[in-house]
Amino acid sequence: MAFFRPSVSREAEVRYHADQEVGKGFPELLEKARAAEVELRRVQAAAASPEELRAAGRAFDKALTDALRAAEAGQRATFGVKSYEDRIRRRKGRATPKGAEWTAEVDRLRTLREQNRLTGIARVPRPVTAAAR
Repeated sequence: MAFFRPSVSREAEVRYHADQEVGKGFPELLEKARAAEVELRRVQAAAASPEELRAAGRAFDKALTDALRAAEAGQRATFGVKSYEDRIRRRKGRATPKGAEWTAEVDRLRTLREQNRLTGIARVPRPVTAAAR
């Protein structure tokens, strides 16, 4: 008696392997984000100009975004190749200890990035031109 075993598509396999590669760089990207946060806090403590504060806040945002993308890729790869096409597999993947760990990390990074976007990036007023007056 033969059993039917549904296979995954080639596209799902390609995405899975790509996510595995991107996810491998997560620790380095997270360390870059931590260094960017330290720099932002140092600039804030030094009472620097708004331009310097904005540059440091934007650098931290970029580092957080890169780390978040790698964490999301690692999360998808942890869920397994079948989860790319099946929402039930994704739910089951989140329920595993490793999947829950990745999900918590992704949520933490998203929250940190949104907090930085709301309060960490200094607003620099635009100069008013003579024509606008």
